[in-house]
Amino acid sequence: MRKCAKSILMIMSVVALGFFTACNNDDEEVAFELKSLMAGSVDLNGATGAVNVPKDAVITATFSKDVDPQTLNITLKQTYDNAEFDVTVNVNAKVVTITPAALGEGTGYTIYFNTVKSTKGDVLPTFNRSFTVAGSFVPTGQIAYWNFENNANDQVGTWNPSANGVVDVTYNDSRKTAAGKAATFNGTTSIIEIPNADALINTHDFTISFWVKTNSTGITHGHFVMGLGAFYGIQFEIFGGYDGAKFAISYNIADTATAAEDMWFPANAQDNTNGGWQGCTYAKVITPENMQLLLKDAWLQVVYTYNSTEKEGILYYNGEKMKSFDFDLWPDGDKKRGVVGLKYGGKEPDVVNELAFGFIQSRAGSMWDAEPWGGYDFPDANHFKGQLDDVRFFHKALTAQEVDLMYKSEKP
Repeated sequence: MRKCAKSILMIMSVVALGFFTACNNDDEEVAFELKSLMAGSVDLNGATGAVNVPKDAVITATFSKDVDPQTLNITLKQTYDNAEFDVTVNVNAKVVTITPAALGEGTGYTIYFNTVKSTKGDVLPTFNRSFTVAGSFVPTGQIAYWNFENNANDQVGTWNPSANGVVDVTYNDSRKTAAGKAATFNGTTSIIEIPNADALINTHDFTISFWVKTNSTGITHGHFVMGLGAFYGIQFEIFGGYDGAKFAISYNIADTATAAEDMWFPANAQDNTNGGWQGCTYAKVITPENMQLLLKDAWLQVVYTYNSTEKEGILYYNGEKMKSFDFDLWPDGDKKRGVVGLKYGGKEPDVVNELAFGFIQSRAGSMWDAEPWGGYDFPDANHFKGQLDDVRFFHKALTAQEVDLMYKSEKP
């Protein structure tokens, strides 16, 4: 019996020793690996790229061992153009928190874990995960956005209408269910007025994007879709025959003066290779009949960009380049070769510093008051009749790829 008891005691001692030895070696025996990767409540560590990630999501990576913060190297890149985005990275033992700066709606991203080491010196091979932010694609950098969801308030900045700045505007179904509502203008009195709007265009690089649908019923004139002091700021109009449209924009010349220039896009447009203006580098040829299909009673996405470095303005319809010009190709000695950006140049009482949706300028301006086509009080003036939606301003020139992606994301 004593011999048996002694054997049992020895066996228990060996088992106990093995147990404590295993406990002491746990950290060394555990493999260094990623345990989970979450963007808010969305799993980023699946077999396919995650979708519908919240725009303000914080990314949390949990590892099997404590992470060495001194060697950690993580980057976040926009998938479509490989642009790198700023992230703030914090480490708390096994948990790494990555906070991105200003993710874009509907945009794809890839997060790269370039270097990850544990505090014990274990090294993970480089890995990455991709995901897409919820919503329609919108490039980062919006400074103003009107979605007209039963009101005319700016959803991004502070450019809301004045107290009495919305007249006879209704809100009706837009181009598709996901787009919600659009502002509807009656063609005689409807207007939305946004005060202190000069800051919208006082910039070197610029983009405006919007959706518009004219209503030709009972209308025999053109449509002043919008205007900030007319050509003293920025205006967009569609011609009465629906055979063309134009922007008139005030540009900043060497930071001292302004000058207006039209982005005129009629049917059968010409560029500098086929008889058009020497500064026009491209013009898509569209027949009057096909131009009417774009401009008359149909939803159209309009985008205009200005790149101050290239001195290039580009007009897009439905994601496609329609026309472009280059101020560097203006005649020698022309002051517009010195354009550095856009700038509001209006002076009261002719025009007032208010952006008008539905007309060429706000009601407070006196320019063209007596003209039957240009005075707001004339019902048959060029009041806009139709719908307007998703008006966006950027202080940067969107790329052709960004314009294309935005159109595809927003189209009916």
